[in-house]
Amino acid sequence: MAVLQKCNAAFGCTRPQRVRCQSVKASAAREESTRSFAAVAAAGFTALSLLSAAPAMAEFRLPPIDSDPNRCERGYTGNTIGQANAVSDKLLDLRKCNYSGKNLSGKTLAGALLSETDMTNTNLTEAVLTKSYGVGAILSGADLTNAVVDRVDFSNAKLDGAKFVNAVVTGTTFDGADLTGSVWEDALIGNEDVKRLCSNPTLTGESRFQVGCRGG
Repeated sequence: MAVLQKCNAAFGCTRPQRVRCQSVKASAAREESTRSFAAVAAAGFTALSLLSAAPAMAEFRLPPIDSDPNRCERGYTGNTIGQANAVSDKLLDLRKCNYSGKNLSGKTLAGALLSETDMTNTNLTEAVLTKSYGVGAILSGADLTNAVVDRVDFSNAKLDGAKFVNAVVTGTTFDGADLTGSVWEDALIGNEDVKRLCSNPTLTGESRFQVGCRGG
């Protein structure tokens, strides 16, 4: 309205000038609309950026344990699809299951939740553990010969006496894990994994030599 009043004052109030003033008003309205849209778009982009960054800052939380009474039986079958990327038709929730002394050789446990799972002396030869979550898992004396241990989180896990003979170990975390007496003969270990393993004080003696640690 202010634009129209100024235009009328400038041109007078004759009919032709009023038509011109209406055109000026419409043009001003379009400019104002464009500025408002740009401001909204900028605000939306900022909000989207913050939302995109939020997951990186969010605390990682596990879902509740699967209520399926037969969920532990799935460990003997494993995942049958998406082995490389841990994609499955259903979450493989094996938390707190007991596989002590059992035979899981050749099973695909990609993406499995293994927190507090008891795999003491379990046969895991040639098993695929891609992207498994093994925080606090118990694998004392487990046999992982020829296994694929890729991007696994073994933080605070018990791996004392575990055998990683000829295993592929890449992108895996061993923070706080007990590696006492573990065996790594002929294992294919990524450079960063070697650093992480060698920084673990429980990796000693022959185990350090097999991993490729420098110094004592």
